[in-house]
Amino acid sequence: MHTVPSVFLLETWMPEDMVQGLNAYLDELMEKDDRVSHAGTLVGQIGHGQQLTMDHKDSRLAAFCEMTGVLAADYVKHFSQITDNPLSGERQIEIDELWSVHSYERDYNPIHDHGTKTLMGVSCTAWTKVPQQILDQPTAGSPEYSLYNASGNADGCLAFNYGINSVIDVERLRPPQSFVIKPEVGKFLMFPSWLQHSVYPFEGDGERRTVAANLNVWNVQDIDKKVVN
Repeated sequence: MHTVPSVFLLETWMPEDMVQGLNAYLDELMEKDDRVSHAGTLVGQIGHGQQLTMDHKDSRLAAFCEMTGVLAADYVKHFSQITDNPLSGERQIEIDELWSVHSYERDYNPIHDHGTKTLMGVSCTAWTKVPQQILDQPTAGSPEYSLYNASGNADGCLAFNYGINSVIDVERLRPPQSFVIKPEVGKFLMFPSWLQHSVYPFEGDGERRTVAANLNVWNVQDIDKKVVN
């Protein structure tokens, strides 16, 4: 059997002190009069919360940014090895933009992808706060998970989509072209920037706090050529 992959998703967990550090930084940022909204470059319909630009050069974010860069390098390496497609030239990875999303009841993100300055780009998202009613929901794929009877099981969840799905896919031996991830405090995801995704709204109290980033993957040879020219 040959497994033909459609997409790769990297999942890991941030240490607790990193989560606490991010929250401390964001709690302070939210109270600043000179905070910068990132909403102008995002499709998020965050009418009750905020979308804020984070300074990835701030020393308080150094550990998070370093971890993100290391994981991005691992992601690119893994893609090359698994698909048996050697990359042309050495790659240099850098954060293009970093932001936070503070979502509250009925806020949501319509389906979209991300852009980077390089053709090859990776994006990531991580959660530092999640309302309890979202945490209490069953995880997609578990026996308890169902979207029937207005269950609300997908409320506040992140949905990835990379193809067309139908209810008879299993009977046609057609692999799914989408999946749903329940946010959890400390969970970190990395994916190719082209991968379309959306976030469902939720009901009730609490903040769904997300830290997200886009990363450029430069071909070092191209950088060298620009320097020479």
